[in-house]
Amino acid sequence: MPMLALDNVTLHRGTTRVLDSVSLAVNEGELVALIGANGAGKTTVLRTISGILAPSAGTITFRGKPIQGADPDVIVRLGIAHCPEERKIWPQMTVQEHLELGAFIRADGGEIAQDMARIFDTFPVLKERREQLAGTLSGGQQQMLAIGRALMSRPTLVLFDEPSLGLAPIMVETIGTMIAGIRDRGATVLLVEQNAALALRLADRAYVLETGRVALEGPAKELVANPEVHRAYLGG
Repeated sequence: MPMLALDNVTLHRGTTRVLDSVSLAVNEGELVALIGANGAGKTTVLRTISGILAPSAGTITFRGKPIQGADPDVIVRLGIAHCPEERKIWPQMTVQEHLELGAFIRADGGEIAQDMARIFDTFPVLKERREQLAGTLSGGQQQMLAIGRALMSRPTLVLFDEPSLGLAPIMVETIGTMIAGIRDRGATVLLVEQNAALALRLADRAYVLETGRVALEGPAKELVANPEVHRAYLGG
């Protein structure tokens, strides 16, 4: 049984069908990528999984239990964390306040402190700037903070939405390495990424979304070699 499964998920905005019978699965321990052009519906898929949007039809199951339409705080408590597009950092909150907010569902103070120490070990710059307002951080530092905030809930599944967006090339590689490390340490990852080359390099399997529908799926290495994918998303 997959850890996460979407079965014919459809979502409308008004009369527009944004997702059209989307089916995908993420197995425990995998890093699965969802790629596609701007406007294909990738972010909508993640927002629907995390309860921000409710599907018009279809089912979403997590560890075999239906979660479609559940409130976002319920989704987080089940073990799903969402690292959103454009980071969604609050400029007037400090780095430490963001990380504390990420642990809002938890009451185990000692273990929260241990997890925060691990985040600071992973992202030393955040430790140096723990009392700094998040709005004064660079884009790459804000992305590190968004990742750290998501991990503070101790998720078993992490949804990443465009983590490389707007970052310098060297920082893109750093963030990619960090996401691979999160999977290697035992979390399962569903990655939405406009940078298809990065996503397919990191992923075990991938789905290609076109105008709200799954157009292709398979092992990432096979999709890299697919001429259609190469022409449309890899620049050749």
